[in-house]
Amino acid sequence: MKSTVETLSATRVRLEVEVPYAELTNHVAAAYKKVATQVNIPGFRKGKVPAAMIDQRVGRGTVIDEAINTALPEFYGKAAREHDVLVVGRPTVDVKEFVDNDKLIFTVEVNVRPEVTLPDFSKITVTVDDVVVADTDINEQVDELRARFGTLNTVERATQSGDFVTIDLTARIDGAEVDGGKANEISYEVGSNRMIDGLDEALVGMSAGDNKTFTTQLVGQKDDEKGDVEIGVKAVKERELPAADDAFAKLASEFDTLAELKENIAERLSRVKKMEQGAQARDLLLEKLLADLDIPVPDEIVLEEVNEHLAGESRMEDAEHRAEVDGQVRASIKSDFLLDAIVKVEEVQVSEIELTEYLIRMSQRYGMGPEQFAQELQKAGQISQVVAEVTRAKALASVLGRVSVVDKSGQVIDLEALRPAQGQPAAPEAE
Repeated sequence: MKSTVETLSATRVRLEVEVPYAELTNHVAAAYKKVATQVNIPGFRKGKVPAAMIDQRVGRGTVIDEAINTALPEFYGKAAREHDVLVVGRPTVDVKEFVDNDKLIFTVEVNVRPEVTLPDFSKITVTVDDVVVADTDINEQVDELRARFGTLNTVERATQSGDFVTIDLTARIDGAEVDGGKANEISYEVGSNRMIDGLDEALVGMSAGDNKTFTTQLVGQKDDEKGDVEIGVKAVKERELPAADDAFAKLASEFDTLAELKENIAERLSRVKKMEQGAQARDLLLEKLLADLDIPVPDEIVLEEVNEHLAGESRMEDAEHRAEVDGQVRASIKSDFLLDAIVKVEEVQVSEIELTEYLIRMSQRYGMGPEQFAQELQKAGQISQVVAEVTRAKALASVLGRVSVVDKSGQVIDLEALRPAQGQPAAPEAE
């Protein structure tokens, strides 16, 4: 087999492949066997029809077409590997010439990953936020702890934001009750915005025994289909918080005084914010690289992904939304090209342990067991995507170690010191 490659653009090439007939004979033999199982010729058992009879009844051209169709992917793959072509998307194949018992010539046009020239990472500086733990941050943590030890007392007044209410709910569309749209004796914190859009606003001002109906978008319904939700308030309760004093500190923690509790909270918040500096540095580095580097993206791949996205939303004719999705898709593909270039240059590989740790973290986020989460990924055919995500994250982390990171006060940040100790949670995943 001989092949040549022609660069058509930064993201597209044309391969021309010439295959001697001698390298096609196995495919031709396999094609005869396949056709033999598909034809019925009197006097011959299925699958036992001689090649000469197939040529006579079906035509050798049919067999050759079958052989070429099965051979093309193999020889196209060989040519791509020979010229180190990193293919993305589906190829366009054109059979230029076939001379029986002589040779096959075909061309393939396909999109490829662009060449990405990476910078000297040691010359890059990113600036992250200062670590500042304000009194308001500490007091907020104390108040959250107080809320856990608070008590709920029934009150005879109108509902306010922050109250807890016991309510009955009934959802209807055009007067008909929605399947599963009725719930009784629900305890709900007003202002938490954790249930139905508009519920918090409707509850404020209602008292025990009051009923009200409001219109809103119901979960699981079409975007343009509204429903009516009837609320019945059974009780209004006010949360009474314990006093923030030394007695509370002893009750809620291992500390004897409120001052000691606050000092511990400040230390923990400081550690969290320092970890966030590492995550911010990573995100800022990626943002800078994408802004500074010229990374072309194949228009065909973008169009295909955009159309698939819009078709799923039934918004193919929405020009404004199309432009928005186009920008998002281009940015995503550009980011993948950049990170894959780093993976290649840095020769990054991930271990089974690293993949397992990632699966454990993600399964916790989705409230599933690691094994179940892995099975769901396998069913959806997303295992290779997960491997790519982990590899790309590791590649970015590897070059981040060579970047200078300073805070806004000019203090140099030691990223290695920010790495979590064994058994401690890692920095948040990028969204």
